[in-house]
Amino acid sequence: MSTDPIFLGIESSCDDTAAAVVRGDGTIFSSVVEGQTALHAAFGGVVPEIAARAHAERLDGCAEQALREAGLTLADLDGIAVTAGPGLIGGVLSGVMLAKGLAAATGLPLVGVNHLAGHALTPRLTDGLDYPYLMLLISGGHCQFLIVRGAESFVRLGGSIDDAPGEAFDKTAKLLGLPQPGGPAVSREAERGDPARFALPRPLLDRPGCDMSFSGLKTALLRERDRLVAAQGGLFQQDRADLCAAFEMAVADVLEEKTRRALALYMAEGADRPALAVAGGVAANTRIRARLTAVAAKAGAAFVAPPIALCTDNAAMIAFAGIERFRAGGRDGMDLVARPRWPLDQNAAPLVGAGRKGAKA
Repeated sequence: MSTDPIFLGIESSCDDTAAAVVRGDGTIFSSVVEGQTALHAAFGGVVPEIAARAHAERLDGCAEQALREAGLTLADLDGIAVTAGPGLIGGVLSGVMLAKGLAAATGLPLVGVNHLAGHALTPRLTDGLDYPYLMLLISGGHCQFLIVRGAESFVRLGGSIDDAPGEAFDKTAKLLGLPQPGGPAVSREAERGDPARFALPRPLLDRPGCDMSFSGLKTALLRERDRLVAAQGGLFQQDRADLCAAFEMAVADVLEEKTRRALALYMAEGADRPALAVAGGVAANTRIRARLTAVAAKAGAAFVAPPIALCTDNAAMIAFAGIERFRAGGRDGMDLVARPRWPLDQNAAPLVGAGRKGAKA
């Protein structure tokens, strides 16, 4: 087998059905992503049952397309990587079952990948970043600071104790009658809004540490909306824009300060080439990205943000994370299970609000 193995990656943890073919040197031969926005639009959010059915219908076609676009066949592969969690269990299970079937039919090695590890290792795929680096993972369902020390070595410095920023953006969009996905919709509205009009809170900035909270921020916005509706009989277009601008500014302020604290902890370890990386859907927000770039520069760390297409859910990151784990000796058998919850840092205490079934991430 080559030192740069070629893997098929499969991703189905939420509402994007994806497959990709990637080589260990970072070459992305193909990356196919089929979104489900239209399927969930009427519900104001992702419906797990609808998502699972769509994955089951689309996964094999996505895998075939990825191989076709790569100009390869299953015989050209060195392994199969699949998201095994965390995520919506129906979708995760669909992907795991397809990967098991392909591995059983071909005899190829099977590697289960933590979806969050896919995001966390993306800067190595895109920029060849050296370990250790600081990762701010800000996706639709997750928000945490991680020191990435290896393919399976992560130290969590802090995270959101309730809603992730992406969830808060989606819920804000729903509260204001904006379309999903909420992040881009809120950001567009915020461009013409006044962020100083509404005094929204900056949760947990008065407490030490790197933990975050965004649920109360969303509730404060709801109260401002209801106050406006009661006072004037409705919500005007400028009201909506100003609320979006205030909300986005508050999220950016929290992420900026918490990133500063996390960077200080990471830099104290004395990395030879310090770097701050960001990944996940919210990393596509240009205002937030600009704030984080400035924080990294002031601390003397490089700033790495993958291309937008690799910030959101995709299978290229899963294929590469699978290769990284494979190189470290990671293998799975037909007993690989789909996991709705799967913390990256197994030694970290569960975040507040993790639920009775344990920490999700």
